[in-house]
Amino acid sequence: MAPSGSKLVVYAALAGNLAIAVTKLAAASYTGSGAMFTEAVHSFVDTGNQGLLLYGMRRAARPADDSHNFGHGLELYFWSFVVALLIFTLGGAYAVYEGVEKLRHPETMTSPWVNVGVIVLSGVFEGLSFRTARREMRARFARESLWTAVTRSKDPSTFAIILEDGAALIGLGLALLGVVASGFFGWPQGDGVASVAIGLLLIATAGVLFRETRSLLTGESASPRVIEQARAILAADPRVVRIERMRSLQLGPGTVLLAVSLDLAPDLTGDGLRRTTADLRAAIRHGLPGVAHLYFQLPVRERAAGHGTG
Repeated sequence: MAPSGSKLVVYAALAGNLAIAVTKLAAASYTGSGAMFTEAVHSFVDTGNQGLLLYGMRRAARPADDSHNFGHGLELYFWSFVVALLIFTLGGAYAVYEGVEKLRHPETMTSPWVNVGVIVLSGVFEGLSFRTARREMRARFARESLWTAVTRSKDPSTFAIILEDGAALIGLGLALLGVVASGFFGWPQGDGVASVAIGLLLIATAGVLFRETRSLLTGESASPRVIEQARAILAADPRVVRIERMRSLQLGPGTVLLAVSLDLAPDLTGDGLRRTTADLRAAIRHGLPGVAHLYFQLPVRERAAGHGTG
């Protein structure tokens, strides 16, 4: 289940993008700006994307059942992949098409100051949404750069908003350049060039989101930080002789499956083995609450004595 902070990020982005989309559409209709219309489509797509993320979060929060023994956390990754697909098609590809049409049939922009005002206002709202998402990401990856945090995060409801809002802020800058070139310097093709540039930016953003969600959807391991902490917790117990192997699977933004092959002290038998595995299990779950499924594999000599996996 995704952390509550992620929902706040998505709700903030949804509210901001809906207001921005309506304002951009009104401005594009009034001034005839292709770049502004492209930006309006972009914001409407982003609004729909946030709705899909919220739906995915609700679906992912369902408890485990007979058909999904480890829960439904991976469903959020599926809907995040759908979001990337929408950004690519409805956002990026359409923006490029709209820009090419404007280049083929350039039109004189009327009242460019209206577009400038909308772009500035949109930048304020997008900036607030981006700051909310960035603050949430910083809370989890305080020592990492923002790009590193995005690539290491297991929560697409946060890193998707950062990518979307970051692209939106850059896109607004491109739209402003197009409006200035077309409306103030008399180069109507500038509007179309800006639309094409915004489309290519969205396609690149979708590509990053595709890569990150595909990796999570196809069985990505837990973060190195979780693995290192789990290894440190186990190694701190004097009854653990050696950690043979550790395997993990990210089952959702806050859910990890961990399988560990251990070599324990040779003098442990019977109740001693049971107490040891129980103590190790409790230590892992106390130090790493996100490890919802934990499995131990013991050496052959211990399994032969009737004390195998735990």
